[in-house]
Amino acid sequence: MTVTTALNVPELLDGACAKTGLSDFGDDWFREPLDVLVRSLNTEAALSPLGFELTRHRLTALLADRLRLRELQRSNPEVLDVEVRVAAEICGLPRTGSTLLHRLLAASPQVTSTLSWEVAYPLPFPGEGPDAEQRKHRAQERMQMFSQLSPDFGDLHTVVWDGPEEDVILLDRTFVSMSFDSFYWVPAYGDWLRSADQRPAYRELREWLQVLQWQNTSRSMPWVLKSPHHLTAVDTVLDEFADCKIVMTHRSPVNAVPSYASMVRAMSSQYSENVDPVRIGRYWSRRFATTLEGFASARSARPERFVDVRFADTVSKPLEVARQVLETLGLPAGPADDAAFEAYLTQNRTERHGSHSYAPSDFGLSEDQLRRDFAFYSEVYL
Repeated sequence: MTVTTALNVPELLDGACAKTGLSDFGDDWFREPLDVLVRSLNTEAALSPLGFELTRHRLTALLADRLRLRELQRSNPEVLDVEVRVAAEICGLPRTGSTLLHRLLAASPQVTSTLSWEVAYPLPFPGEGPDAEQRKHRAQERMQMFSQLSPDFGDLHTVVWDGPEEDVILLDRTFVSMSFDSFYWVPAYGDWLRSADQRPAYRELREWLQVLQWQNTSRSMPWVLKSPHHLTAVDTVLDEFADCKIVMTHRSPVNAVPSYASMVRAMSSQYSENVDPVRIGRYWSRRFATTLEGFASARSARPERFVDVRFADTVSKPLEVARQVLETLGLPAGPADDAAFEAYLTQNRTERHGSHSYAPSDFGLSEDQLRRDFAFYSEVYL
């Protein structure tokens, strides 16, 4: 089912201004990605009535956060002087063990990471104290609603409202984010994203990290971040964050691609009643093949900035892998790290891990075709 009402960029901008009482969006570079996204949503996404309302609300909220960010920087100019150090961006195809590795490393007292509640609500609410009680409560409510809208998602990806989460959700506010073509059928936006200059978006990612550090002055440790989105902008990540290493998680695309297609199907069904699993599978198979080809080129130019981790090792010997990665980041693990890793693994075993069955053929794919299409990658890294 489609809707006759279309998203309208001027109305979204006006709605954000009305919501906040603010009008300064700062540099308007973000208008291009927003315009491309909205055009693709209107012409390709086949939003349901509920999907349309959820999307309109979401885009307005993201724009409102842009306004609030500029106001916070204007009122507190010292925010722009906060030093941000990113030790690592964990990348890799989705479903390659990157979430387990990220949450494990984030447990180390030597590093910090973006948390689920704060990427959802990175700016203090009016009158809110340093404990961020209102935002944490809102994040819990939001997660409950998400679980109701997409009940199968928890079987694919354990979400913890106060646990480490992908920094790409901060990038959503730039409208340069893999989130959008994961939640919606917007292939024209996806084409644009993978050819765009993402440097302005990553400069803003640094600004969001500054805001998070500024709210907690004891948070001066280097960041360990994670998202497969960063595979679309490897050179930009390395240029913007001079000390950052790319921690690349590796798993056979024969497993990873259908697994992610299954996740996209679960997520996008919230917004559209016209979800085609075959179309999704073929789209992401092409996308990831192209992305990995670009990754190989970027890596060959700066091999010393990359660390390889294999999915089987992360699953079979997580403590050893976590210690090795910290060592490569110049942060050798000690007793406190080991204790934190053990505590997280104990917690992880108690979190929900449902079973979810799917096959490549569910998404118009075959194991033989995936092996052929990704042979250039598998022969080197697996």
